[in-house]
Amino acid sequence: MLILAYIASLFIGLSLGILGGGGSILTLPVLVYLFGIDATLATAYSLFIVGFTSLASIVPKARQGEVDFGTALYFGAPAVVAVYLTRAHLVPLIPDIILETASFTLTRSTFLMLLFAVLMLLAARGMIVGKKATSPTTPLPTWKKIAVILTEGLAVGVLTGLVGAGGGFLIIPVLVLVTGLDMKTAVGTSLTIIAFKSLLGFTGDLGQHTMDWTLLTLVTLVAIVGMVIGTFVSKKIDSKPLQKAFGWFVLIMGLFIVGKELL
Repeated sequence: MLILAYIASLFIGLSLGILGGGGSILTLPVLVYLFGIDATLATAYSLFIVGFTSLASIVPKARQGEVDFGTALYFGAPAVVAVYLTRAHLVPLIPDIILETASFTLTRSTFLMLLFAVLMLLAARGMIVGKKATSPTTPLPTWKKIAVILTEGLAVGVLTGLVGAGGGFLIIPVLVLVTGLDMKTAVGTSLTIIAFKSLLGFTGDLGQHTMDWTLLTLVTLVAIVGMVIGTFVSKKIDSKPLQKAFGWFVLIMGLFIVGKELL
């Protein structure tokens, strides 16, 4: 099982390198179902792994001029604050048992996994449908841009804080539609936002859990190796068919999590 867990960790990075995203959607299930980590702690671990893997992936993109650091800063700032506050204050407030009836008990771990499953289903839909966001013909007024970016940053930050996922499928459309970035720059900028909000959000968990730093380091290194391989492979193949196939895989995984947690 441990070997399978590390192979799955490699695929976290592979999907990130080949598709430019999606790796974080695998991290939580791998940690919970293959490494056997409690869901609450796994969301913290996911932030660390996703953060460092995304950080490593933005280096080549920055060299190619595919990162808009200014946009990353004013989108990422509210997201960072939201992630940190969610991890440090909101998650600890969620009770161990949220709802209990004669036939069903909704625990905090089950709630987080179900919320994550919903996120997986939404991400899968975006990958399968494959519609690309295009910049609007009429630019939005500046105040509307600021309002949308702040709202989206806060929302993505809270979501990331709860389930440990990067939320690239939510960030990229906003970067294209609102700020007018081209798709390649939007992907690179999204990875930058994900890296810093995940890593800074992870600090909200320090002191609250006993961290297995050896496991965290090993899984992160394996994911980074996968990301490097995926980046190289992405230059040789058409990633569109793979994105749709990965979307179906994510859809099946999301339904599996729902079934496993409820049945």
